[in-house]
Amino acid sequence: MTHGRRVVAIDVARGLAIAGVVLFHIVWDLEFTGIISGVARHPIWLTFGRSLAGTFMFLVGVSLVLAHRDSFHVRAFYRRLFIITAYAVVITLVTWLIFPESFIFFGILHAIAAATVLGVPFLRASVSACLGAAGFVLILPFVMDAPAFNTRWLAWIGFAERSPPSNDFVPIFPWVGVTLLGMASAKLFATRTNRSSLVYYTTQGWLTRIFVWMGNRSLLIYIIHQPILLGAIILLSWALSTQH
Repeated sequence: MTHGRRVVAIDVARGLAIAGVVLFHIVWDLEFTGIISGVARHPIWLTFGRSLAGTFMFLVGVSLVLAHRDSFHVRAFYRRLFIITAYAVVITLVTWLIFPESFIFFGILHAIAAATVLGVPFLRASVSACLGAAGFVLILPFVMDAPAFNTRWLAWIGFAERSPPSNDFVPIFPWVGVTLLGMASAKLFATRTNRSSLVYYTTQGWLTRIFVWMGNRSLLIYIIHQPILLGAIILLSWALSTQH
């Protein structure tokens, strides 16, 4: 990831995760349009969706450590942060127009932007410090909540007694804890691994290349896939309804 090089395993993991997101939204769209029922809100399927969010948050921590392993690259950091934040704002505005009752006020991109900023103080911290902070962030919201945090203005912190409705909600507590776990894992791995072994200069197999390609473009895929899917599935729903 330094000097233009990338860790293939991370790109593959991110590619698999974004493929899972596309699959998750296909099922959500099919149920939203009435083509199927009883799947999108099933606890197992919702758990699958949460696992995808956890994967992305974990990889944020891993990538943050590896990208700034030698020194903090200010320009690259702020450029990435600006892009993610801008897309997060766009998603909030668009979902507010389409789903005003359940718009995304703090979804996965908002959480990634927040975790990116909050992870900076831990870039030079020890593995133990990262693990300790991760445990604190992960556990605290399960032992502390209050009605005062139930509004959208405060629920994003993670201490809401009852979170406002949202099509995607990834609050800072506990999810930034997963990013800190990713940072701890990357630090532990980096101390035991030669720099050259972190990077593969060639990839083998068409399936690996596909997931690497998707991983490199995960943000773009995340932004454009749902409008395309939802539009196509709405047309499919109309076509099926005209046959009855």
